[in-house]
Amino acid sequence: MSDDSEPQRRSRSGVGVEPNSRTDGGSVETTVEAWTPSRPALSTRVGRPLVLGIVTLVVLVLSVPVVVTFVSSFAETATGILPRGFVTFEHWRDVLGLGDDQMAVIPGLAFSLVIATGGMILNVVIGVPIAYALTRYEFYARDWLNTLAIVPLVPGVVLGLAFVQTYPNHGRSALGLIAGYCLLKSPYMVLTVQSSFQSMDLVRLEESARSLGASWPRTFLTVIVPHAKRGILAGCIITWTLAAAEFNFTFMVVSGSPDPFAVFLYRNTSNATYMQQAAAVSVYFLLVVSAIAVLQLIGNRGFTTIRDQ
Repeated sequence: MSDDSEPQRRSRSGVGVEPNSRTDGGSVETTVEAWTPSRPALSTRVGRPLVLGIVTLVVLVLSVPVVVTFVSSFAETATGILPRGFVTFEHWRDVLGLGDDQMAVIPGLAFSLVIATGGMILNVVIGVPIAYALTRYEFYARDWLNTLAIVPLVPGVVLGLAFVQTYPNHGRSALGLIAGYCLLKSPYMVLTVQSSFQSMDLVRLEESARSLGASWPRTFLTVIVPHAKRGILAGCIITWTLAAAEFNFTFMVVSGSPDPFAVFLYRNTSNATYMQQAAAVSVYFLLVVSAIAVLQLIGNRGFTTIRDQ
């Protein structure tokens, strides 16, 4: 016979025994089952690497053309998609008009930045209140208004023709371009911000702020808007990026100089060498990256409900 006691046998088999004191001075042994980790589910072991692999593949497919185009802009020649002869800035000088006998395009790029930013700001001023009203309130013809908010999702050519015919005296001005960009890209702002508002308990936030003495404008500007900053920031990035390179509407409306950025891209990509096209597109890439960085910085610092002491 074995000399091991029952508690020792339980302990060796993976079951712990802990003494517990009783009120009468005795003790009671409490059995504690040892924890053993379970194997991950098949979906976790297979699904997670699969999803990660698909995402990595998609990112590579989308980013490789951008990288190849940017690198090609500094090459002298190219065989197929492979650039050769580094490094030269000749194509960048031609695109930016920095030569002696070329027209400078810097004023046109600055003009494009101004009108794209103006259209974005106008979208924020108009689109955010519309998204808030559609999410917060129940009123007559709400569904119709929600439908009308995305009506401008039409081809830029159609909107450009309608815009010029309706406003023949002002449609081709800078203000006309800003208003047209706002109208053309407003659905992206409304839908993006509306998604942020729908994820919030607007009634509870408003009631909490109003109970502390805040007026409705102050509640909206210092409580509601900061809570929707991610949606507003995403809407700003989308509307600015699309407006900066909007060709169809710009080509139908613009007249005179300076040329907006869409016309700049058209002139440097039609009947041009591959390297010059790459340089023109790379200028757009740099502008977009810079704009996104600036908007992210402003969005992270400008939307807050906390005051610095």
